[in-house]
Amino acid sequence: MSLDPTDLYKEVILDHNRWPRNRGRLEEFNRSSSGFNPLCGDQIALTLNVSQNQIEDIKFDAQGCAMTVASASIMTEAVKGRTVDDALKLFDAFHDCISGKLPPESLDDSEEYYALLGVRALPVRIKCVMLAWHALHDALSENET
Repeated sequence: MSLDPTDLYKEVILDHNRWPRNRGRLEEFNRSSSGFNPLCGDQIALTLNVSQNQIEDIKFDAQGCAMTVASASIMTEAVKGRTVDDALKLFDAFHDCISGKLPPESLDDSEEYYALLGVRALPVRIKCVMLAWHALHDALSENET
């Protein structure tokens, strides 16, 4: 059975916006990145602890709309515990799905990030969803800080 992102969209987004997971700032971290959406003013800051090519912990601080906060919460849940390479592969697949280059079935539909694909029906909100993901990509693509 395949999940429909439009069915999950509202429920998952509202849940992660009301009760964001991994919100805050790590006291000790070796990677960080931030992002800003000039179209709406949304901002995000990520702090990560990466050890032996694995994301041991990740937190975010965001000021923005429900989509930005929920996406950051979902993204941190999805990548915590993954290797850097796996997290970057997930970024590529998610980016390609949300931009329409790949069908939604390309992602594992048992994960909550699948629900974020519902934003494809609202192209102006794609930047809100991708803000945290681009910050993650930047943090993982740079050397340790």
